[in-house]
Amino acid sequence: MPGILIVEDEIAIAETLLFALQGEGFGARRVSLAQEALAALRTESIDMVILDVGLPDMSGFECCKALRRFSAVPVMFLTARAEEVDRVVGLEIGADDYVVKPFSPREVVARVRAILKRAGPVASRSTGEFDVDLARHSIRYLGQPLKLTALEFRLLQQFAGAPERVFSREELLAAVGAATDAGYERNVDTHIKSLRAKLREISPGAEPILTHRGFGYSYQPAGPDGPG
Repeated sequence: MPGILIVEDEIAIAETLLFALQGEGFGARRVSLAQEALAALRTESIDMVILDVGLPDMSGFECCKALRRFSAVPVMFLTARAEEVDRVVGLEIGADDYVVKPFSPREVVARVRAILKRAGPVASRSTGEFDVDLARHSIRYLGQPLKLTALEFRLLQQFAGAPERVFSREELLAAVGAATDAGYERNVDTHIKSLRAKLREISPGAEPILTHRGFGYSYQPAGPDGPG
């Protein structure tokens, strides 16, 4: 039974979500402060977070930034602000989805299911250079742990799962849970650049992520002589 943590200080909204999620078989509980959520995420097994942007002790954006320093658990933002810039900011700091109040509880449940399905089953697998641990939301490259944002984790997971396949920017957006009409496509290149920089910190001469101009990106595994 997936465990959902609701971080919401408005009791009526939190209870509506709890009722909807528990009625669909999810294990859900609620906290009202960002600091409570961060403490729980460090010690408990939680599969997804529903995070209000306007919390009393810190903004949901700041909470998500703090969370991403130690976890890649899926995050859905709740907010009263519908501006596109907010959605883009939320996705950039590691959110998986973005729901504007007032919302339909049934829609939220459907989105939760989609995010958890996209995240895949809890498992670990090795793809040669990369060891992907879905249980801990972590990836090791050449035996060394990578410090990844949630978006970088999902991008690299996508590449490692399909070596040599060329992914379009639209396919990569779908993999990280961003809508192609959300003004976010232009930022895929930025995340790829950041991901490459982190890989080079471990293997300076390696270029495992290739650019296919006009098409997209692919992961090219190292040859028998080593990375690069």
